[in-house]
Amino acid sequence: MQTTTLDVRGMSCGHCKMSVEGALKKLAGVSEVHVNLETGKVEVTYDEGKVTLEAMRQAVEDQGYDVA
Repeated sequence: MQTTTLDVRGMSCGHCKMSVEGALKKLAGVSEVHVNLETGKVEVTYDEGKVTLEAMRQAVEDQGYDVA
């Protein structure tokens, strides 16, 4: 398992947090997601053999947020 931190722009509330967490948790291979609204950081623990960073980035962007 790997852990990475995504820098997500545009999250400001509990709904934002739930949207990002939900989108990432739907991806096969993602086991944990921790969103920090104050910093805009999203820590993701995942199986690198099942999901790519690009897939995670796309899942977040599909929710309307920007990944730096």
